[in-house]
Amino acid sequence: MKAIFYSTRNYERASLTSEAERHGHEPLFVETRLTLETAKLAEGYEAASIFANDDGSSKVLRALQKAGVRLLALRSAGFNHVDLREAERLNLTVLRVPAYSPHAVAEHTVGLMLTLNRKYHRAYQRVREQNFSLEGLMGFDMKGKTAGVIGTGRIGEVVCRILKGFDCKIIAFDINQNPQCVKLGVEYAALDDLFRLSDIITFHCPLTPKTHYMLNERTLSLTKRGVMIINTSRGGVIESKALIASLKSGHIGSVGLDVYEEEADLFFQDLSGTALLDDTFVRLMTFPNVLITAHQGFLTCEAVAAIAQVTIENLTAFQAGAVREENQVSTELLV
Repeated sequence: MKAIFYSTRNYERASLTSEAERHGHEPLFVETRLTLETAKLAEGYEAASIFANDDGSSKVLRALQKAGVRLLALRSAGFNHVDLREAERLNLTVLRVPAYSPHAVAEHTVGLMLTLNRKYHRAYQRVREQNFSLEGLMGFDMKGKTAGVIGTGRIGEVVCRILKGFDCKIIAFDINQNPQCVKLGVEYAALDDLFRLSDIITFHCPLTPKTHYMLNERTLSLTKRGVMIINTSRGGVIESKALIASLKSGHIGSVGLDVYEEEADLFFQDLSGTALLDDTFVRLMTFPNVLITAHQGFLTCEAVAAIAQVTIENLTAFQAGAVREENQVSTELLV
C-alpha cells in the first residue's frame, strides 16, 4: 500500500521504514504537518498517517479523500485532532495506536512530579553557575500525600502503581472503574471530591467534549492551596487562562505540562530563532513553578518502536479487510 506519513521525525523513521519494508508497503515520509495546504501531497496515496498535532479537520479530510486517501492511520492513541463525524461521512477509515507503551507516559508523568517537588531543574542550573545555596529548593515527602488520578486506563493504571511505590494515597475518577486499580487500593471518587482532596492532580483522560476544560476556574477554586497540577494527556483538558489566573494568585503550588491546548503551532519544531506569538504560552513560561516539556512523554525507544509496528500493522489489516476493532476510531468514542 502506498502511504504518506506526515510530521515524521528522524527518531521514528528507522522503525517505520523497517516495519513498512517487512510488510511490503511503500511509504513517503515528509516532515511537514498535515494542513489544508499540504493535503495535496497525498495525491496518489491510499493512506495518510498523521501525528498528534496534524490537522484532521473536516476541510482537510475532504481534501485527503479527494486526493484518493481511504485510510487515516494515526500514530497516536488520541484522536481529538480528527473530525470523526466528517470521516464517517466520507467513508474514511480511521485507525489508531490505542496502546504503545503506557510506561513511557506514566514514567514521564512521575518525573515531572519529582522535578517540580524537589526542584531538580532549578538546582541543576544553580550548580552549573556555582551557586550552591539551598534557599528556595524545599520539597515535600511524597509519602502520605493524596494523588488524584483522572483517567485510569492503561497509562493511569501505571501511574497508580508507581505512586503506590511512594506510599501515596490514591483517589481516582473515571467513568469506568479499572479492576486492577481497585485491587491496588485506589479509591474512586466524584470529580469535585477529587479536586478538593488531592495534593497532586494528574490527567490521563482523552480529550472529548465532556473532558474539554475539565480544569477551569470553578474546579480550580475547589482545589487545595499549593496543589500540584500535572497534564500529560491532552492540552484541552485544562483552560490555560484559568490556570494562569490561579498561578498569579499563588493558589497553585506547581504545574507540570507535557501538552498545551494550542501546541500545534509550537511543538515538534525548532522555534529558537523566532518570537513566540502565543501570549498565553509565553506567560506560562514566566512562572518559576511551571515546568513544560514539548509533548515528549511518549518518547522512549520502546514506545516509538511499538507505534511504528502497530501503525504499519494497521495499514496491512486495512489492505486485507481485517481491521482490529480496538484500533478503529469511530464517533462512538466521542460519547
